[in-house]
Amino acid sequence: MIASAGSHTPRKRFGQHFLHDPHIINRIVTAIDPQPDNVLVEIGPGPGAITLPLLERCGTLIAVELDRDVIPRLQASAAGKNNLHIVQGDALKTNLRSLGTPGRKLRLVGNLPYNISTPLLFHCLDQVDVITDMHFMLQKEVVQRMAAAPGGREYGRLSVMLALHCRVEPLFSIGSGAFSPPPRVGSTFVRLIPHIRAPFPLANPERFARLVNQAFSRRRKTLRNALAGLANVAAMQKAGLDPTARPENLSAADFARLADSI
Repeated sequence: MIASAGSHTPRKRFGQHFLHDPHIINRIVTAIDPQPDNVLVEIGPGPGAITLPLLERCGTLIAVELDRDVIPRLQASAAGKNNLHIVQGDALKTNLRSLGTPGRKLRLVGNLPYNISTPLLFHCLDQVDVITDMHFMLQKEVVQRMAAAPGGREYGRLSVMLALHCRVEPLFSIGSGAFSPPPRVGSTFVRLIPHIRAPFPLANPERFARLVNQAFSRRRKTLRNALAGLANVAAMQKAGLDPTARPENLSAADFARLADSI
């Protein structure tokens, strides 16, 4: 979680690495560019390293924090700021749709714990209809997978599912020295912007998701073998795909055509 270094000891079980570099904090806030009419949802604010500068510029900030012990410190730091609302709970179980108000979409920000970053991303995608954009700090390798193009080893299920829902824009890298304690991996700050219009036709999203999941669970196999039981050779040929190709060579649009050809 993003937090300021101080008296609160980082907890390994929560994946806490406290951000203390003012230059990086400023770059994050500048990239988010909060506006007075915005409703921001910060996942894992900790004691409030970026919470406080965001509060100065946004209309409302809803902080979702799992660590009960850090909440009093956050409340004390933000005393007198009526536009902060704290939700104690697990972000993976938080209903984002319940946090907003009719007609006002949410802007999500935060440092997603490395051990649950991918499930959290999918949790957000499931509710992307109420989201304007997302700004997250993530493990560098995760962002590489998110933004990967077909054909590379980083390209996989996460790349394809994100391509269906949003545009991925890696913004800048963050060294481990910006945190206390320093994590063992590098981080990248990334922006995700949901598509206003679908990037390609898709009649059956559930079938699409099943195809993508099975394909990349067997990514070393040919398409014919990887998708056995879900799609036959005739469906692949109908979609204009080579049954001997490997899943990593298919674009998100290719998977969509295959899903609709079954």
